[in-house]
Amino acid sequence: MNSTHPARLRFLGATDTVTGSRYLLECRDTRVLVDCGLFQGYKRLRDRNRSLFPVAPGSIDAVLLTHAHLDHTGYVPALVRDGFTGPIYATHGTSELCKLLLPDSGHLQEEEARYAEHRGSSVHIPALPVYTAADAVRSLNAFEPRDFDAPLDLGDGIEATFLPAGHILGAAQIHINVDGHSVHFTGDLGRAADPLMFPPRELEATDTLVTESTYGNRVHPEQNPETELGAVVSRVAKRGGVILIAAFAVGRAETLMLHLSRLRRQGLIPDIPIYLNSPMAIDASYMYRQHPDEHRLLVDEFEDMYKLATMTRTADDSKLLNLRRGPMIIISASGMITGGRILHHLEAYGPDPKNALILSGYQAGGTRGADLAAGAKELRIYGQDVPIRAEVIQIEGFSAHADGEEIIRWMRTAARAPQMTYITHGEPDASEALRRRIKRELGWNARIPEYLEAISLDNPH
Repeated sequence: MNSTHPARLRFLGATDTVTGSRYLLECRDTRVLVDCGLFQGYKRLRDRNRSLFPVAPGSIDAVLLTHAHLDHTGYVPALVRDGFTGPIYATHGTSELCKLLLPDSGHLQEEEARYAEHRGSSVHIPALPVYTAADAVRSLNAFEPRDFDAPLDLGDGIEATFLPAGHILGAAQIHINVDGHSVHFTGDLGRAADPLMFPPRELEATDTLVTESTYGNRVHPEQNPETELGAVVSRVAKRGGVILIAAFAVGRAETLMLHLSRLRRQGLIPDIPIYLNSPMAIDASYMYRQHPDEHRLLVDEFEDMYKLATMTRTADDSKLLNLRRGPMIIISASGMITGGRILHHLEAYGPDPKNALILSGYQAGGTRGADLAAGAKELRIYGQDVPIRAEVIQIEGFSAHADGEEIIRWMRTAARAPQMTYITHGEPDASEALRRRIKRELGWNARIPEYLEAISLDNPH
């Protein structure tokens, strides 16, 4: 880099999609990458995971991660494999969860590549994963956990601070002072009334704001999701059906178990078997116990949650669930049905109309979950077309993302308006809706950046 180059921000991802969060800050001779996520959903986006990274990985000095979900961290193993040698800074909770998520991601990619090779269904010959489980394990050596609210000196006049964001364990907003200019990244903002996590910290005064917009065009329904869940479970159990719940392994699984335990305690759902079929979700649940200062759960609620479900760890036990008969509940990953054990269960139980599938959160465009939410009656699973006759219910009230109204309310807490607000990490309609609201209701400058666009922090307009 040219040492006289002004500080600038480059948008390497999450500009036309709700995935692939990657932001590059450059100041003099220093490059800092904020988030290093996988692109998910549509093939044109997933293909970016296999393209050369927009800058040489070895030229990046440090990586900062907002939280552990793969659309924010999932490219880390490939970045390290391809030459990045600097530190990866994240909160303690995020660092711990990445020890589960990243190796699991590599393992799943290897499995999918082997399956595609076996079936001859890959356009890549031979079929190759984006990275392996071994790549992921090696990348964990670069992690350097940090406390919330502890300033971190990154050199060249760059200082970063992690601030609570709610959402999931360890999730952070990142406030960066760079060469006299402040830039604030929301990461994924949690909700003020989330049953599991505390609300996000109020917005600090900042010159440039980079915000997510996952639910920028929506308001979460007022209906209590716990009541909605209880009604579905009771209805499907009465007809002897199996209730499949597609859950994100980190955050959502814990929330669902909390609601189910409360419903069971009040006698609002029948006493039917419940299985948590996700080793990663099981391990992540225990991690919440190690960080009581970040969430609302009490010790007795943890105990009720763990008594509630049978923990299914092995692949053999997972397959045996497909031989059982309802009524029963199976909570399994992944939340958008992009992979994982939920696929086996859908193959087994999806064709039967007495069963039900609950989509427990946001479904990114191009995923199987989004197709089902839009009414698809057939899914491609393991190279086969599987008819889906089971009842499909999307309960958006379980989302751990702030909706458009909550984002605007959070922005109002700022002491002053940013010079510019960049709307990212959302589908185009959601980002545009939030941009209009920010302009109209707050009177702030706001726009949606282009993929790979670079802006000068001296003139962010």
